[in-house]
Amino acid sequence: MAIRLLKVTSSTSLGRALLRHRYAPRVADPVEIWGLHFANRFGLAAGMDKRAEAMKGWAALGLGFVEVGGVTAHAQPGNPKPRMFRLDSHRLLVNRMGFNNDGCEAVSKRLATLRATNVDLPPLFVNLGKSKITDNADAVNDYAASLRALHPVVDGFVINVSSPNTPGLRDLQHEATLSALLTSLRHLCSNLDEQVPLPRPLLVKFAPDMDDDELLRLVDVARAAGCDGVVVSNTTVQRPSATSSKAAKVLEETGGLSGAPLAERSTAMIRCVSNHTEGSWPIIGVGGIMSGEDAIEKIQAGAHLVQAYSGFVFEGLGLIRTVTDALAQTRG
Repeated sequence: MAIRLLKVTSSTSLGRALLRHRYAPRVADPVEIWGLHFANRFGLAAGMDKRAEAMKGWAALGLGFVEVGGVTAHAQPGNPKPRMFRLDSHRLLVNRMGFNNDGCEAVSKRLATLRATNVDLPPLFVNLGKSKITDNADAVNDYAASLRALHPVVDGFVINVSSPNTPGLRDLQHEATLSALLTSLRHLCSNLDEQVPLPRPLLVKFAPDMDDDELLRLVDVARAAGCDGVVVSNTTVQRPSATSSKAAKVLEETGGLSGAPLAERSTAMIRCVSNHTEGSWPIIGVGGIMSGEDAIEKIQAGAHLVQAYSGFVFEGLGLIRTVTDALAQTRG
């Protein structure tokens, strides 16, 4: 419903003006990373706009960047419904969406049509997942097909090997497998970069359900493979304690948990990676950002940029000004 409403509202110049007036950041907080200009450090996380349907709306809202998807090589309906569960008392979501999307070719065509209108967009990243019908042994070709189709129309890629909702996907986080996958995709992306004015950064997104030693081993693998940064973190399969029978029912659902309970672990992972890389490897921090203070914690832990998904569900679009105002003050 939110995507449909935003799409309709932003379809006219008046609607976009209203969105800018009501929600866009009031202060500038620019930063340059990967040769890209970010008007501010707050962006939309993957999962909200899976099909890249409301790009004019996100631009009007003044977000610093947008990550669409996850997108897979093959169109797929995702897991059976119901597959999204909300628990207001804990400010969390549990989802098992399963990469429901139109497939890379359809998303590429949609974005190409949009780009042809010369609309002013913030940096656009696409989250790439593996198709459910593709065996892990053929994962490289599956990701490569999506990367090749979307390379002309996006500004960067996030390789998702950490969603808990595609069977076997997290097996791609094993060191040797991850190295082969990322090395191949980095090589392909670099070759395609010769056809565009600005190289596309290639990032990897990790799960929070690993210890710090394993995380840092994977960070070293990703850096050695030529990755340009990391997104920390994906949803978790861990659960907080239930405080009521209603909470227990939601927390028993299979899927990845996002929202407030993920904040502490996500921030700890950011700090771990930042310390390990001495702040030299760009980090996008995501997980449990519900306020300006949450975002500041991630920036202070070492994140260069931050994102939200569940925060928009629980706090609304007013979160944009709340976060961007807070982050701008950290400059001062």
